Amino acid sequence: MPYFGAHTSIAGGIHLAFDRMEKIGGKALQIFTANQRQWRAGNLGAEGIALFRSRWLESGRPPIAAHDSYLINLAAADERIRQQSVAAFAEELRRCEELGIAYLVMHPGAHGGEGIERGLARLVENLDLAIEISRVESVSVLIENTAGQGSSLGSSFEELAFVLQTSSFGSTMGVCYDTAHGFAAGYDIRGERAYSLTFEKFDAQIGLDSLRFFHLNDSKREAGSRVDRHEHIGKGNIGLEGFRLLVNDPRFGRHPMVLETPKGKDLKEDMENLRVLRSLVVPTAGK
Repeated sequence: MPYFGAHTSIAGGIHLAFDRMEKIGGKALQIFTANQRQWRAGNLGAEGIALFRSRWLESGRPPIAAHDSYLINLAAADERIRQQSVAAFAEELRRCEELGIAYLVMHPGAHGGEGIERGLARLVENLDLAIEISRVESVSVLIENTAGQGSSLGSSFEELAFVLQTSSFGSTMGVCYDTAHGFAAGYDIRGERAYSLTFEKFDAQIGLDSLRFFHLNDSKREAGSRVDRHEHIGKGNIGLEGFRLLVNDPRFGRHPMVLETPKGKDLKEDMENLRVLRSLVVPTAGK
């Protein structure tokens, strides 16, 4: 069975993310390592790092990914934004290394009207620069596919493949696949034929070995809408069948799969979405 979990708040202390994960019965985790809407991140401190690592061990070392700040745009046309983004992404990598987090999920950014080709070239140049500046080698960058809203990059498998194949660090990178984003970008997973075609395309253009992490979100909008709107599992346009196919795919049977669906402070929505996902898993004979 995949490792189901959710993106979890770090309010009150980064180590408290594990308490929230355990409350919902999760087995995987995604967090921000700092306020995702501020350029400057506060120092984690030796005590904060030690508490995080201790709680991780106590929780059984579940798979974890950090998500980079929403402010970062390594493909930006504006020079000031690019410089801030490079510095901030390098710092994100350092924070992951300090905490022992193996994956940093990143949005590819937006070209701002200058075109996909130019935007991708800037993205790769600045991503490589940020990794070089960070001097971090223990963290794998995962490029997240996008819905393609506005001038966002990364909505097609070809664009993701370009980054992995062009970057000097491409061999250390991978992909985080968001189901809602893929669906909105036109990659349907409803029904066995559509599901098979989507992942055949992914394998042909990127390679399934590069797929390391999943965001499980239903979509409020229709396939190919290019609009990023997350919905609870089975309540959107993907529906239960698409998720049933995914969570029973033996190729992804040990992958982390985390929710990014709407939730309140009591986390009941996460609990319900995880219950639904587990109900879709078909027991394997002998287990």
